[in-house]
Amino acid sequence: MTKITINSNGSMKVEGDFQLVDAQGNAYGLGGRDTVFVCRCGLSKNKPFCDGSHKGQFLHDAVAFDLPEKKA
Repeated sequence: MTKITINSNGSMKVEGDFQLVDAQGNAYGLGGRDTVFVCRCGLSKNKPFCDGSHKGQFLHDAVAFDLPEKKA
C-alpha cells in the first residue's frame, strides 16, 4: 500500500510500495528507500525531492476535505 501525507507548510511524504517516474515514464532511482519527501513549494534544489528550502517560505495548512463528485 502507498500512503501520501500532505505536510503543512512543506513537502509530501510518500511511503510504502511505490515507483516515482518522470514525465517520460523513467523511474527515479530511490536507493532502496520506501519513504521519500516530494517538494511542493518549487524551491528545492533537488526537485522533485524536498531539501528543506521551503522552511519559512511556503505556507499551506494541510487539512483534508472532500472533492465534489466526479462529473460524468
